Amino acid sequence: MRQAPVPLPEDRYGPSALLTPANAVTVVRLVLSPALLVLILRDPSSWTAVSMWIALAVTDGVDGHLARRFGTTRSGAFLDPLADKVLVLSAMFALVAAERFWVLPVGLIAARELAMSLYRTRLGRMGLAVPARTLAKVKTTAQEAAVGFALLPLTVDHPWVAVTALWCAVALTLASGAQYLFDGRSAATTLGHRGPAIALAED
Repeated sequence: MRQAPVPLPEDRYGPSALLTPANAVTVVRLVLSPALLVLILRDPSSWTAVSMWIALAVTDGVDGHLARRFGTTRSGAFLDPLADKVLVLSAMFALVAAERFWVLPVGLIAARELAMSLYRTRLGRMGLAVPARTLAKVKTTAQEAAVGFALLPLTVDHPWVAVTALWCAVALTLASGAQYLFDGRSAATTLGHRGPAIALAED
């Protein structure tokens, strides 16, 4: 006799849900990103810009908390890392335009993020499950910190602070990318022994 599906609690959302609190926060972060870019281009080191950046960075943890509280969704698994990349990369390239960041380290980060996003999409289509790693969260935090140091008025006369933070972010970004590639290959070896399961971890 087939067992009846267990209904979700009223305060939780199913995997296919779109209108969730976590997604709402993520969309707000994306909508506010152009305003941040305008602030950076007008005055790359201002308390207004750094305050807005801190608020947007902190809300990255907020939407994650809401997702765990109300249930993770496939749309959230796609939107959350997308918002992180849009915010970080757009801010970094704006700082390149403002001559606060060098183009080489920002280009390395952008190339890695693009490559891993494509690889992540490929794994998802294959139904491969890749667990989230702590290093992925650490590299995102390092990227956000590098932008924050560049925007902070207190470090304007000490550009080495932001530059050092940026190169540390590059190292962590490349290391986490290598780890994700290794994990993806490991997951591929188990595909024939386990049923397909999609787990779009942060890369």
